[in-house]
Amino acid sequence: MACFSANQLYSLSWRFSVKPRPQNPNCTRSWFVNCRNRTLSPLSNSNRRPSRASLDSTCVGIEADISERASTIRELCEDHIPDHILRRRHKVEEVGFVVPTDVQQKALPIMLSGRDCILHAQTGSGKTLAYLLSIFAVVNTQRSSVQALIVVPTRELGMQITKVARMLAAKPAELGEEACCVMALLDGGMLRRHKSWLKVEPPTIVVATLGSLCQMIDKKILKLDSMQVLVIDEVDFMFNSSKQVSSLRKLLISYSLRNNRQTIFASASIPQHKRFLSDCIQQKWTKDDVVHVHVNPVEPMPSRLHHRFVMCGKNERHQTLLSLLRGDAPHSAIIFVSVQSEKSKKAGHAPPTTLLIDLLKTSLPGCFDILMLEEDMNFNLRAASLSEMRQGRSYLLVATDIAARGVDLPEITHIYNFDLPKTAVDYLHRAGRTGRKPLSDNKCFVTSIITSEERFVLQRFENELMFQCTEVFL
Repeated sequence: MACFSANQLYSLSWRFSVKPRPQNPNCTRSWFVNCRNRTLSPLSNSNRRPSRASLDSTCVGIEADISERASTIRELCEDHIPDHILRRRHKVEEVGFVVPTDVQQKALPIMLSGRDCILHAQTGSGKTLAYLLSIFAVVNTQRSSVQALIVVPTRELGMQITKVARMLAAKPAELGEEACCVMALLDGGMLRRHKSWLKVEPPTIVVATLGSLCQMIDKKILKLDSMQVLVIDEVDFMFNSSKQVSSLRKLLISYSLRNNRQTIFASASIPQHKRFLSDCIQQKWTKDDVVHVHVNPVEPMPSRLHHRFVMCGKNERHQTLLSLLRGDAPHSAIIFVSVQSEKSKKAGHAPPTTLLIDLLKTSLPGCFDILMLEEDMNFNLRAASLSEMRQGRSYLLVATDIAARGVDLPEITHIYNFDLPKTAVDYLHRAGRTGRKPLSDNKCFVTSIITSEERFVLQRFENELMFQCTEVFL
């Protein structure tokens, strides 16, 4: 098993295909799909397990034919996805997509053919809908077994994916058939009830955090013998997490020897992606013909975002934030704060999230619903915060980086970095919480509050992510 550093992110794989899917006769080689430059590049066919050097040298090449671009998702998925999903057009509209995005246009034909796939595209680009549609093309609701597993790093992302999956799975009453059953194994007090459910009638699709998943597998409550598709969402985050990487490796080792498997990985950020692709093949986490769909590799940050920074003294952050909020008057915003240090906890200090919420409630009474989301909150409180955010009222969410991965809040127009993120990847995911409303012309802003000593850190993020930050003077 390969050793992983903070900058070396690796993907996983497996699929257990029961229902045969049409195979593209041309899909006999691995491809690197570059959706910005519209190129498809074949990996060498002479060596089915390419070296890093061969991967580096073969990701150039053939022009892809994009003249036959599908005009709707229905057109793209016809003959693959069950009729009740495609026929009821409002389902896809509720998810937020009618016309396929670049990542859906490129990845869906690949995934529907049964091949392993790495989805590498900007936040809010439609990766979740792409892999969910691919899953619904495979699963058989007549079989009483778990056929698809989606592994997520946080409960919040899992709740969101479960909601979309259930929306797509629902069948009209007139069909007289049972809908595809989707279960969420996301820690919290529901796990005990789910144990009984799993014993009586296994769900078709499971969305799970690694902790809950491993608990159910170790106790032999959840059986994955009939698995057809494995999806790992936010794969780079999970390989970078010291709490999750060992469980993830264990999961991959357990199922890497199965031949009939499909694996799909998704993230907006996969540093050193060529090496990652090579390691997936060499470690047998994916099959040799895995496809890397990379959308907008030159512009990892959505172009509709406006990036700003304000410089102030270390003790002026709170007042600077209040001035920004009063001047911007955002409809809804997320204020990102660093996690409280162990030293601060031992000293008995209040968490920075709590201090900031107290300040906002005192200084901006009645202007916003002020909510909080952080790791130390229990499951029910975190779920309640997310529910309140989706009521349509204006709100300010004070959050740690737990809210930066995958959480879809389309009403967010402003992001404030009260504390700078630790890495450029974290900046990218924080920024990706805004600008997610399809076809909206609203301007979206990402504003960082920094000291003069932190300016070089922000410049490094600009260089790595290729965006420009404008200074704002209050």
